[in-house]
Amino acid sequence: MRQIRDGIVERFRILTDIYFGDNALEHLSKLGCKKVFIVSDPFVVQSGMIRSVTKPLEQGGIGYVTYTDVVPDPPMEAVVSGVTVFARSGCDCIIGLGGGSALDLAKSIRKVIQSMKPEPRLRLIAIPTTSGTGSEVTSFSVITDTADKVKVPMISDDMTPDEAILDALLVRSVPAGVTADTGMDVITHAVEAYVSTKHNEFSSALAEKAIEISGQFLYRSFANNGDDHARKKMHVAATLAGLAFNSASLGLNHGMAHQLGAHFHVPHGRANAMLLPLVIEYNTGVTSSTRNREVFDPCVERYCHVAHLLGLHSINQVMTI
Repeated sequence: MRQIRDGIVERFRILTDIYFGDNALEHLSKLGCKKVFIVSDPFVVQSGMIRSVTKPLEQGGIGYVTYTDVVPDPPMEAVVSGVTVFARSGCDCIIGLGGGSALDLAKSIRKVIQSMKPEPRLRLIAIPTTSGTGSEVTSFSVITDTADKVKVPMISDDMTPDEAILDALLVRSVPAGVTADTGMDVITHAVEAYVSTKHNEFSSALAEKAIEISGQFLYRSFANNGDDHARKKMHVAATLAGLAFNSASLGLNHGMAHQLGAHFHVPHGRANAMLLPLVIEYNTGVTSSTRNREVFDPCVERYCHVAHLLGLHSINQVMTI
């Protein structure tokens, strides 16, 4: 999904077909591919979670190859390795299965392959196993330059997955700490998209809904691993936030969090949570000594609306857009 500005004409697109709800993974049996290249992390294989994906593929008579050299903050070398393995695999489709690292690596592998051989178009399906990155519906991928210790964002419409499958079955066993980290990533995505200078009515609506859902269901999801309803809601919220920032873009919070993660290996969502209060203060210019002024920057009203959506109250007047 991209917004293209041309004078007063704007364009809003959703480039990914999204399959969600109970038994969404059954869609895999109907892909029509001959052989699938599955990019996933070792835990997904070792835990047996991968059977949730390979079983419907087998039911559809579809072969597969698993590539599990996925690590947090995937380096450029992993992209090269994945492309090399894919080239001799005989696969005609790629599935990214896992958290943000697996999805970003799958997207980057597809991008490199297509740059070398544009036709036929290589189908990419993203299946998230955490509720956070939104990578399943975005044109962004983040790869780490290990030599310089920086994260390099890659942005291109043709990196956007063709399909995304949201099945809460895959997030039931996510530990509480990871649920908290990834949930804060959702909130940060949505907040940054909502206050972005590139926001529009469509991105704002998606961001608002992601914030509303997170406010209601993130703590429930964190506190009770067996709360399937909360897990389903947060899985959808992550994708809504991804759609929002894919159109409106992100801001300083994510720019800093990526580098914080690259240098100190702090989980990405946790880095966002650590920075968010400071970035909000910086963006708004509201401090203990300035909060009573009569005129505020336009973003302040939008931050106030975010607080309202989250059910937060203070002595300050609640402003609405």
